[in-house]
Amino acid sequence: MVFESLAEKLQDALGKLKGKGKVSEKDVDAAMREVRLALLEADVNFKVVKNFIKKVKERAIGSEVMKSLTPGQQVIKIVNEELTSLMGKEEEKIIFASTPPTVILMSGLQGAGKTTTSGKLANNLKKQNKRPLLVACDVYRPAAVKQLEVVGEKVGVPVFTMGTKVNPVDIAKASVEHAKKHGNDVVIIDTAGRLHIDEDLMNEIENIYKAVNPNEILLVLDAMTGQDAVNVAETFDGKLSITGVVLTKLDGDARGGAALSIRAVTDKPIKFVGMGEKLDELETFHPDRMASRILGMGDVLSFIEKAQENIDTDKAMELEKKLRTAQFTFDDFLEQLDQMKNLGPLDELLAMMPGMNSKALKGLDVSDKDIGRIEAIIKSMTKKERQTPEIIDSSRRKRIAIGSGTSAPEVNKLLKQFKETKKMMKKFGSMEKSMKKKGKFGLPFF
Repeated sequence: MVFESLAEKLQDALGKLKGKGKVSEKDVDAAMREVRLALLEADVNFKVVKNFIKKVKERAIGSEVMKSLTPGQQVIKIVNEELTSLMGKEEEKIIFASTPPTVILMSGLQGAGKTTTSGKLANNLKKQNKRPLLVACDVYRPAAVKQLEVVGEKVGVPVFTMGTKVNPVDIAKASVEHAKKHGNDVVIIDTAGRLHIDEDLMNEIENIYKAVNPNEILLVLDAMTGQDAVNVAETFDGKLSITGVVLTKLDGDARGGAALSIRAVTDKPIKFVGMGEKLDELETFHPDRMASRILGMGDVLSFIEKAQENIDTDKAMELEKKLRTAQFTFDDFLEQLDQMKNLGPLDELLAMMPGMNSKALKGLDVSDKDIGRIEAIIKSMTKKERQTPEIIDSSRRKRIAIGSGTSAPEVNKLLKQFKETKKMMKKFGSMEKSMKKKGKFGLPFF
C-alpha cells in the first residue's frame, strides 16, 4: 500500500490524542516526537521535518486547539492541513499553450520510467480529447525508439521518429513542425535517461529545451529512491527550470520521503503519480487527498472518479434493478467481478474509504488469485446452474470443484455467501418499497 509504514506510525501517534477531552502541551510534545520520528524514518528531508513539526506545534498549542470541544481531533485536523500544505495544497494541472501545440519535455535519470510515463501521459491527455504526438529523442539506449513505438501503439497515439543516427535536438525541432502540420495539439518529447553528473547529456537536454521552448518540463522520478530523488530534482531544476514532477512507482513506496519532501525543497509541484505498470495507471496528484489517505481519513473523491471512469453506468443501473427485485444471478456476479478488477487492487480501493486505517488493512489479503478462484468456480457451472443455483446438489458441487480446480467446501462457501447476499438485498428492496409508500426517502444503494 502507498505510504503503508508512514501511515501506520502517524495514525498510531495521533490516535492517542483522538479520544482525549483535554490536551496539554505535554501531550502535543509527546505526539510530535513520534510524528517527527515517523517522518524521518520515511526518509523525509530533515529540514522539511523540522519546519513541519514547528508549524504544527505552534498551531496545536494555540487557542484554536486548547479552547476546542474536541482538542485531540483539532490537532489531527492541523496535521492534515499542514501535510496537505507540505505537498502543495492543491492539484497542479498541465499548462496548455494558447496556440497549439503544447510542448512537454520529459526528463529524468536512467531507469526512472520516462518512456512508459510518456505513454501514460499521452493516454491521459487523449482521454481529455487532446491529440498527442509522442517523440522518440532517446537515440542512445538500445531499442528505446522501438519501446516508445510499442507504447504508442498500445495507447493509440502516433510516434514521431527519425531513427537513431539523427541529433536529438533536430528530432525535437522537426517533431513540433510535424505536429503543426498534422493537427497534434500536444507534443510529448521522450529524451534519453541521463545521470545528473553526465555533463554532455545534461547539455544536450538543455539544447533541446532552447530549441523547442517547451511549455512544460516534467521531471520523472522514481519515488522509491527517497532522499536522492530530491537531490536529482534540485540538479535538473538548476539546468532546466522544471515545471513539475512525475513520481513513478508510488504504489510500491511504503515510506513516502520523496513525495513529502520535493515540493518543500524545490518549490516544484508533483503533477502526476504512477500507481502501477499499466498504461492507464497515471493519476493526477491531489495533495489534500493524499494527506487524508496517509492519516486514515479516506479518499472518497478518487474512488468515485475511478468508478466513473471504469464502471459502465447502464450496466450498474441494470444491476441495481436486479438486486432490488432479487433477480441477481451468478452471471451478473461474474460481470461485477470484471468491472471491479478494472478499478485496481482491493486493498488500495479500501484504503480510500474513511476509517480504513493501515492496521485494519494489514491482515487483508485479497489477491487476483482469490478473485480468479471465484471466477473459475462460476465458469465451471452450467448456464442453468448460474441462473438457478438452488439446483446445485452434492454431485454438481463435486463436478464444479473438479472443473474449477478447487474443493467442494470452497464451492459450498461461495453458494452460501451468494444466497445470503440475495436474501439481504431482498430485505432492503422490500424496506425501500414500504418507505416510499409512507412518503419517506428511499435507500441510497449506489
